Amino acid sequence: MKTVFTTGEAADICKVSQQTIIRCFDSGRLKGFRVPGSRFRRIPRDALVAFMKDNQIPIEGLDSGKSKVLVVDDDPEIVELFVDVLERDGRFEIRTASTGYDAGMITQEFMPDLIILDYMLPDINGNVVCQTIRKNPNFEHTKIIIVSGVVNQDEINDLLKAGADDFVKKPFNIEKLVGRIGELLVV
Repeated sequence: MKTVFTTGEAADICKVSQQTIIRCFDSGRLKGFRVPGSRFRRIPRDALVAFMKDNQIPIEGLDSGKSKVLVVDDDPEIVELFVDVLERDGRFEIRTASTGYDAGMITQEFMPDLIILDYMLPDINGNVVCQTIRKNPNFEHTKIIIVSGVVNQDEINDLLKAGADDFVKKPFNIEKLVGRIGELLVV
């Protein structure tokens, strides 16, 4: 279990910007210490937990050490494939949703690091979901990978403009996709 965090790690755990963590540290709201002879700040685990509790930040992200992935697809076979492969990988905590509405509710509670999002959901399309997530500053660090088999290049460009970090065409190579997830999350 990790006992001391950098400001970047604390920012990722708290789902805020690194600058916010630095400001809280410098103002004394977040306890820690400076590395002797440098400008680097370090935050002990107990100080980070206290800060998170004081600011009503869920501490789940601190506990597992795993990256949180939300899989959103209305095809149960694709969801099962992702859950099976990502759970076996061991680096990820996974939740699933089959509609845009469910995805929104789970995103608020789960605070995923990455969302694998089907473009064509029964109730909404991926563009709208991307735009909604990108409008919320709580999810500025959340990565989004859109997967779809029925999209042309203009739609792909629109998805990337709407805030998707990547697009993967169905059918896809699951090993390559897991590799891409690891690259986006740096795990």
